Amino acid sequence: MEIVIKLSQFLLSLSLLIILHELGHFIPAKLFKTRVEKFYLFFDVKFSLFKKQIGETVYGIGWLPLGGYVKISGMIDESMDTEQMALPPQPWEFRSKPAWQRLIIMLGGVTVNFVLAFLIYIGMAYAYGDITLKNSEIKEGLAFSKTAEQIGFRTGDKIVALDGEAVLTYNEILDDIVYAKKATIERNGARQDIDIPVNIFGRLVKDEKQRLISLRQPFVVSQVPDTSANFKSLKAGDIITSINGKATKYSEDVMAALKTTKTQSVPANVLRDNKTTPVTLQISEKGKLGIVVSRADFKSLEKLGYYHFDKATYGFFAAIPEGLKDGKDQIGKYLQQLKAIFTPKTGAYEGVGGFGAIYNIFPQAWDWEVFWNITAFLSIMLGVMNLLPIPALDGGHVMFLLYEMVSGRKPSDKFLERAQMVGIVLLLALILFANGNDIYKWITR
Repeated sequence: MEIVIKLSQFLLSLSLLIILHELGHFIPAKLFKTRVEKFYLFFDVKFSLFKKQIGETVYGIGWLPLGGYVKISGMIDESMDTEQMALPPQPWEFRSKPAWQRLIIMLGGVTVNFVLAFLIYIGMAYAYGDITLKNSEIKEGLAFSKTAEQIGFRTGDKIVALDGEAVLTYNEILDDIVYAKKATIERNGARQDIDIPVNIFGRLVKDEKQRLISLRQPFVVSQVPDTSANFKSLKAGDIITSINGKATKYSEDVMAALKTTKTQSVPANVLRDNKTTPVTLQISEKGKLGIVVSRADFKSLEKLGYYHFDKATYGFFAAIPEGLKDGKDQIGKYLQQLKAIFTPKTGAYEGVGGFGAIYNIFPQAWDWEVFWNITAFLSIMLGVMNLLPIPALDGGHVMFLLYEMVSGRKPSDKFLERAQMVGIVLLLALILFANGNDIYKWITR
């Protein structure tokens, strides 16, 4: 069932983004009386799952979920329809339209991507508001991944500054730490600096947690399989608060206690329905309980007294500038990521993922807030990637159109066909690399 939920979110988000992106090309093409021969969700290599002709356009769904397309008459695109291009230009064809109209048609898709992202962020600001955790509220420090510990961090450290600038919120730390050169921490009342290596991205790829830092969390039981030795002792929703007489406020406290009680049957306390309940735990020889653990949401963390979150709500008009700001910030973050990917010494290219990586960022339970947040970011990603000046992408077409508008000379069809082939090869190489990374991680994890 969890796989079905993740897959449903993945396909819904991908389909929405593809259809709206292609609609961004379709609408201005029709406005400028340019013939659109096909409008497809996914690629119809050899055959279609569904197709129907309405007017001059065939609308359909392909079987290969690698994207979508609109086929515009008289345009050199991925269809490589050289026979049509060999015929005399017709007034309804793309190549017969003024350069400024062709430019608007080509920019239509990415324009829709960015507009959609901003609209989603505005809607989310209005519907959900903003939740902020001040750095001062993190009184007992943060949890750190294996990679973070290797470079000098310890669970319980408080990060007070990055590159000499004080950090005021937890989100600032999350967003900026992988791009910082130095972190100032507070440990046992004393401050010290920790150098963050330039290849932090590459090192994170090899870390199972895939995140440098996180909030310290209670040990929350999510599921207890009926095959577990603790099936009768633990229930979903239990929070383990002590083991063998020792308090276990955080998950790492529980993990440490389990390591010292392997193969034993030990007394413990759990918080169940807001009451402390004594139980007996059976610890395996590997220091495991045989259960599934989950993270507490911000409401639970606040209710349990771990942190106090600041919540801001926005009316409709106040949500507009807030959503625009969130969208602008997300574009900036993605550009930072892209810069890191194209800088080999960071090792960020090792973390490039394909469809498997996108699928994995969706949660196992349906959550509309998370769904729209992911969809907005993917829309930004799609918009930025399509603007790259690579032939076969919208940005490649835009590059040649700008050259034509500035120089007054249109590149020859033969040149555009060759450039398109080069672009297709580059895109296929990128797709193979990204999805190959997914497969490699899946095999080696």
